[in-house]
Parts: sequence; structure tokens; C-alpha cells
Amino acid sequence: MTSLKATPIESSPFGAVITLPEGVTDPSTLTDNDFDELKKMLLTHLVIVIPNQENLPASSQYHLTRRFDPTCEGAYGHAKEFRHEKSVLRRDGKSVPSQPQVQILGQGTFKNHAGLENVTLRHPVHDDFHKDVLSQEEQDAGYTRFYRWHIDSALYGLSPPFCTTLLGIDVPPTTKTQKIRYDDTKEEIEVSQAGTAFLSGAIAFNLLSEEDKEIALGTTVEYAPHPYIFISPARATSDGLTMASEGKETPLDQLPEWEESKIKKLPMVWTNPITGNHHLQVHGCCIRRLHRADGTIVELEDARKEVHRLMRPAIAPKNIYVHNWNKGDLAIFYNQGVLHSVTGHFSEGEKRLMHQCNIASGVDPVTIR
Repeated sequence: MTSLKATPIESSPFGAVITLPEGVTDPSTLTDNDFDELKKMLLTHLVIVIPNQENLPASSQYHLTRRFDPTCEGAYGHAKEFRHEKSVLRRDGKSVPSQPQVQILGQGTFKNHAGLENVTLRHPVHDDFHKDVLSQEEQDAGYTRFYRWHIDSALYGLSPPFCTTLLGIDVPPTTKTQKIRYDDTKEEIEVSQAGTAFLSGAIAFNLLSEEDKEIALGTTVEYAPHPYIFISPARATSDGLTMASEGKETPLDQLPEWEESKIKKLPMVWTNPITGNHHLQVHGCCIRRLHRADGTIVELEDARKEVHRLMRPAIAPKNIYVHNWNKGDLAIFYNQGVLHSVTGHFSEGEKRLMHQCNIASGVDPVTIR
């Protein structure tokens, strides 16, 4: 028996808020029995939120994250890709000196934080990454976009992390809202400033036709070598699901040295070990090719079009969950069962401070028929 409680998030297709057992303030110290239940809750609800964790030490966040996956070996999920000068991730955060697997993310300058005298952070904004951007007038009117739908993973040499923990330490009030607009349908959803959006790979799979389900189950996704450097000169589609094909990618012979054996070729569909559900899990921005069961190879431009076609229904407003952050929220998401996206933008002087941790798994996810 456990006194852990999961309360499904109201009006959301997935997600739950977790109440810890009485007397437990640090979730990394849960008993083995309670932790096993927490892991089942994560795999069932896909995104779980533990409130009032603003004082959680970086060491506890790391140990909690690692505890979810006994196969992980401690390597940070993005490894050197995160810091390479040509990577699209290069400006997205800094490491906690005492616990480098925990990344400091956000917006603004903070003094004497986590052992750093000064840390200046920059929130990722679609202006830097999308092919077509919202006008300044549209942004001033409160419109924003999904930045990049993704799985936290290096996608080269390392296996995707089992889960990610994301802690809101200093966040804008939920009353400060912005509107995400869908360019292809003109739909809008209102979210708190810089809310984190999640799509369920299980919902994405279930929305496919029976024919597409069968094709997806037999498809392998090949990612580019050093994918975040490969896509750095290119620009994304306006929904953040994939890249516009304009021939701007870094040529393979101009990438840092790479090995064929380290290129990630992963199933398009990953199976949830608790629910048995199939999850359509594709990082559409980083793909290079699709390999079909019949031996057909779908190259870059057509692969992007196909992934966009398959994934687009899953980001419809009714199918996603956007977490509107409160101070101290610790969100834990099943990184092998959801994709997520940054949203929003900040004006000068506005601040946000987060701690994120994910650790490369020791094994690749699999499809179980």
C-alpha cells in the first residue's frame, strides 16, 4: 500500500498532480514501494506534477531522475551537443557546477544561484528558429508559438532518457497569459507565459488510420549525425513539428567528426512498459531518413512531410496539455512517451528560472507488437 495520490489534471487529456505521503518533502527520499508507485503513475499519466518543490536541491533532482531508470549511466542527455558553438541548443542553459547533469534554464540574470556568482539565461524564442515568424505587432498583441516539439535526447551516440524532471523556481504569474495560434487552422489557445506544452505519443498513435498504424509500427527513424548541429542553419515550420526543407542543413562533411555506428536508428513507435500502449515518438526536427519495413527509404524532405502528416493531429488544442507553471512545481514527464515544446516570449526585465535534468538511458526504446 502507498499513501501517494495521483489526481488527474482537470480538462486535460493526460497528466496528474501528485500528493506525497505525509512527512515526505523530498521525493528523492521515497521508500522503494512508494517510488515504484510513483513510476507507475508516471507511465500511466505521462506527465506528473509535484507541487511545492522550489527548495529541492539539485543533487536530489539528479538522484530522483536517475532512480527512474536503473540502466542509465549518468551521462547528460544532450552531452557535448548542448554546448557546441554551432548547435541550436548552445544558448539554452548552463550546468549546476556541483551537479552538472542538472541544467539551469530560464530568462534574465540571477546572482549567487547554485554556486554561480552570476548566471544570465535566455528563453528560446521562435524568432530565432522558425522560417516564418510572427510580426512584432502580433507578438505585442500576445500571440506566440510552439518553439520546437521534441524528445529530450542527444539522438547521436546516446539513448533517449527515460524521463525528464523540470523544476519551476522563479516563474511568471499564471495570470500573465499569451495566445498560441495555429497558422493552418487559425485556432488559438490561451496559456500562461512560457507554459510548457506536451503531446502524448499514445494519442498521436491512436489518431492514425489503421493503415498508418501498421506502417508506423514497421518504420525505423534514422536521425542525422550531430543532429542539432546538422539543423542549426535551417529553420522550422511554424508549428515547430519539423524543419522547412530549403537545403540549408550543415553538409555531412562539415559536421564534427562522426561515426556511422553512433547514428541513432530508432523505432517510430515505442511501447509503454506499464500500459502496453504504442506511442508515436518522432523528433521531427532531427530526422534524416525513414526506413520502411519493405526496404523503402524515405529521404529528408519527404521524411519531414510524412512525419508532419502523422504528428500534426496530436497537437490539436484538445489533444495537448500545457502546463501553466506555479512556483515550486516539479514536472516529471515520460520522455519516451511524450514530446514537449517551449512556448512564449519575454519582455526586457522579465525573469524565469528553472532546473532541468535528464540522463541518457542505457538502452534504446523498443516496439512490442
